[in-house]
Amino acid sequence: MRDAFLKRLFAMIKCESCGHNYEVAGIEVLGHEDNLWLFSASCNFCQTQGLIAIVVKEGKIAEVITDLTEAEYERFSQSVTVGVDDVLDMHNFLKEFDGDLTCMFSEG
Repeated sequence: MRDAFLKRLFAMIKCESCGHNYEVAGIEVLGHEDNLWLFSASCNFCQTQGLIAIVVKEGKIAEVITDLTEAEYERFSQSVTVGVDDVLDMHNFLKEFDGDLTCMFSEG
């Protein structure tokens, strides 16, 4: 569980060589001793490989502040994340769109 969390957290870091984010599939936990974790990371974009040591200190987990109900939070936490390509697709669609948006969102 902690391995998967750390890999997802590490995937937010950018490759030092090309600037692209690492992907979870390219990160491997080599091991840990107390708070020191050792990772192997391979950039899927430029194929650079690296060895990373991270010190992880456990503390209190921050409380999630939200106006969602517990059921809504659970439902949306399993949803696919909206990515950059999704936003660009919508931008391009709206740039070319010459119609009435209310018709698109009305039922019936």
